[in-house]
Amino acid sequence: MSVAPSARPRTTRTESSPGAGGAGSGTGGSGDPVAPHNIDAEQGLLASCFLENGADVLNECLMVKMRPEYFYRAPHQIVFEALMALNAAGLPPDEILVANKLKDAGQLDAIGGHGFLYELTNRIQTTVHAKHWMQIVRDKYFLRQLIRTSQWTVEQAHGVGQGSVPELLNAVESRFFEIQQDTVSESAEPIAKSLDVATQLVNNMLNRKGEISGVPSGFTDLDKLTFGFHASEMIVIAARPSMGKTSIALNVAESAVLPLPRETRPPTATLVFSLEMAAEQLAMRLLCSNARVDMQKLKDGFCDRQRELIDSAKLLKTAPLWIDASANLNILEMRAKARRLHSRHKLGLVIIDYMQLVSPAGNYNSREQEVAEVSRGIKAMAKELGLPVVVLCQLNRESEKEKRAPRLSDLRESGSIEQDADVVLLLSKPKDARDEQEAPDQLAVKRELIIAKNRNGPIGDVALTFNKRLTRFENYTGHA
Repeated sequence: MSVAPSARPRTTRTESSPGAGGAGSGTGGSGDPVAPHNIDAEQGLLASCFLENGADVLNECLMVKMRPEYFYRAPHQIVFEALMALNAAGLPPDEILVANKLKDAGQLDAIGGHGFLYELTNRIQTTVHAKHWMQIVRDKYFLRQLIRTSQWTVEQAHGVGQGSVPELLNAVESRFFEIQQDTVSESAEPIAKSLDVATQLVNNMLNRKGEISGVPSGFTDLDKLTFGFHASEMIVIAARPSMGKTSIALNVAESAVLPLPRETRPPTATLVFSLEMAAEQLAMRLLCSNARVDMQKLKDGFCDRQRELIDSAKLLKTAPLWIDASANLNILEMRAKARRLHSRHKLGLVIIDYMQLVSPAGNYNSREQEVAEVSRGIKAMAKELGLPVVVLCQLNRESEKEKRAPRLSDLRESGSIEQDADVVLLLSKPKDARDEQEAPDQLAVKRELIIAKNRNGPIGDVALTFNKRLTRFENYTGHA
């Protein structure tokens, strides 16, 4: 499907004559609806830029990423562009400087000459309402964008083929999401701001012996090496079947949504995509794990921790945790679901169980290409939403055949996972237990979490204890 650039609206028109004013509504002379606008607010905002403290007003506009096209009238767009140019040159927003700049560019007559600038700069006497006018101008611009995107959607929908419907749905939702996410932050920022954060992190390390700066995993030794999971990171946890991938993912989710009493951080809203287990099964495992209840005994009708189960249920009910157990999700559907929930509840973590069960959006000649597309989509989701995405993954059989520790090359079906991931954690038995079969009655066993890749930190091995009775991973204390 071809995603063409947004065309000019067919049923809206942009008025550009210098003499119009007021708020636009109703229809134009041709009978077509007039695009949303407010001329008074545009003139008030531009006039504010020329008054005393006008530089502060202009900087406020630039901080919220206003551009000339935010203004409805063409003369207002030209004036604002000139103001931006003066600001970039370190010059004040002065009426004479703007007039000279427009004259040199051959645009002064296009806006109505000196008379238009004189009328504009004498429009108001104070900047007290500048922020209010700025909000009106931005809101009207966003409404025009919504109209354009809606019309583009109609045009694309009329020409789309059946196989391209999921792609169109994702493109449409992405466009609407971009309108909503037109935020204050810029993609590039002065080094001073980053240094302030880095300095604070150094102080935390010195004063508090290394405070976790990301979402904690719940495992002390792992968090010491990673400082938690950070925004825009793709964290892969890989293992052979029945090694406890789902259990460790639930432990991470529990740590995120249920901070310990000694922790001062708020709960981290978390979304879990479970493509293998039903939501009820995951909830049962999480409930029993948190209450430290043996699920096998519970299935047999025995439980001596009913009070703990009730308390855990009450606690988990209030946790900001969502589980999506939809089957046969493709990567576009997954991103759309996460995007929609994030816009409502400001997620801080996404967990996917597991990558090989996520379907690609298109048709590919090989499984490697399919997994590569899913991997790229997961990394793109982490960057788009600005949060860490923990994704579980299968390892191939090579490490078992060769009776060795797993390595990055054992990631199943695609080398692109290794490239896209920021952190890769490989879960395995410790070296001294790889040749042995674990006794069925052995309730607690040692596991090794190999940090095979850590883009922003050191690699190494972390020892964990897997409590089979509770299907729960815990910090290793020296004995399993």
